[in-house]
Amino acid sequence: MLHVSLQRRDFLRAAGLAAVFAPSAFAATRTHYDPAAKFDLTVSELEYRRNAKGRSLMARIYQPTGPGPFPVVLDLHGGAWNAKDRHAEEPFDRALAAAGALVVAVDLTLAPEAPYPACVQDASYALRWLKAKAKTWNGDTTRIGLFGSSSGGHVAELLALRPNDVRYNAIPFTGGPTASVDYVLMRSPISNTFARFENAQAHKVDSMVRNNQTFFVPWDSIHESNPQEILDRKEKVTLKPFLIMQGALDNNMLPAFQTKFVETYRAAGGSCDYTIFDGCEHEWVAQPGPQTDRAHDMAKDFIARHVNI
Repeated sequence: MLHVSLQRRDFLRAAGLAAVFAPSAFAATRTHYDPAAKFDLTVSELEYRRNAKGRSLMARIYQPTGPGPFPVVLDLHGGAWNAKDRHAEEPFDRALAAAGALVVAVDLTLAPEAPYPACVQDASYALRWLKAKAKTWNGDTTRIGLFGSSSGGHVAELLALRPNDVRYNAIPFTGGPTASVDYVLMRSPISNTFARFENAQAHKVDSMVRNNQTFFVPWDSIHESNPQEILDRKEKVTLKPFLIMQGALDNNMLPAFQTKFVETYRAAGGSCDYTIFDGCEHEWVAQPGPQTDRAHDMAKDFIARHVNI
């Protein structure tokens, strides 16, 4: 059998077809994600655009070491729309990438630089930019996901619900990829902006109140861009598979608000995996521990289900 295989390989090589039929070539045509895999990572950074204030918005690329192709995940950071950057979810990004995903975390415009929808426009541009560039890092964008935390989850929900919104896609990108995604995974997303604001106001969380007032300008945009109200108004939306991980002790985005959003999303026909993490607050994944490991595993399993199809 070995002799026959060698003869066949020699024939294919002579015919110039060995590369086409080689096992590695077959593997390279197919994207697969194994949550149990362990890849070394190469981490690099580059500017993906400059915002209206002239600030360089950077992309941080977590590339598994290997030929790929690797599924692609774009990470949108939190920070109440007013703070943080591409480093905010580094441990989570590394966990997803180490299992064989090309994860790219990007800076977003902050509210003191420009209010809504500037950061959503950045995210839309970053998504289209990544679709065009992912092959550079052995990424395959035929199945692309978003990862959003807190206010980054709010941005991710808006992109998923309104992929063709002309306001969100206002920054042109040469090449024509669309801002559509295939799935969205989120930790503590702000799925009800106004209820969260009212909660901050009721508990006199002055910094949170100011963050909202800085971002939602004009003020009515807190309703226009509220994912819960978007569904309540029965707007025409795109419903992609969601994963929402929520802390039971979260006093920032209350579990009751999140649960209502999930119920409304499902009633509208959307698929949403929803887990409440007992004993966990808003940013529990910032610290290592069993519940953080559980969140990593849940996210990796979700990616695998929506990539390995």
